[in-house]
Amino acid sequence: MAEETENRIEEPEASAAPEAPGADDTNVEATASDASASGAAPTPVSKPTPQSAPAEVLPPKERRRNARAQKAAATPTRPQTSPEDRQAERDAERRRKAQVRSSRRKRLRDKARSAATPAAESLAPRREQHPGQQKTRQGIVVSDRASKTIVVRIDVARRHRSYDKVVRTSTTLHAHDEREDAHIGDTVVVRESRPLSRTKHWRLVEVVERAK
Repeated sequence: MAEETENRIEEPEASAAPEAPGADDTNVEATASDASASGAAPTPVSKPTPQSAPAEVLPPKERRRNARAQKAAATPTRPQTSPEDRQAERDAERRRKAQVRSSRRKRLRDKARSAATPAAESLAPRREQHPGQQKTRQGIVVSDRASKTIVVRIDVARRHRSYDKVVRTSTTLHAHDEREDAHIGDTVVVRESRPLSRTKHWRLVEVVERAK
């Protein structure tokens, strides 16, 4: 009877207790702490990564439409006003801009006056004005039909710069003949003058040679 009692007492001690659900985690943590204490590198524990859903690719038109909608939603909306109020706001803005422009122009005028005052004082005196020298041409009268007007042909002969050929040209001009002294074929001298008509800005000086 004494042996049976000892066997019954020893059976509970020999039977292994069931492991708690968190026993493995505790053992893993203890192992990791022991490894860190001993200086060994801990073994990495791989964790399952959640699979991300693929991003939806929108067409360009849809993206632009969404961007416009977001911008419109972010822009603050103005309160509804009457056309008279809007016109009054425009007039006030125009008056403000006109004042800014006028003040800026006044500053520029004052600056230009202040800059021009010393410069005008330092200018040299104007030199004396002399009348210009009028051109003089000699030609042959080709027409005297108009009243107090003759048509003079000016012949020019010059040598070409590149070909060394004598090039002869002629031009006609209208001259004023107050006394109607020149006639067709006469060689005359005319001088430049102020415009006397639409085509006449020369004046007869003298008749060099009469026509034969």
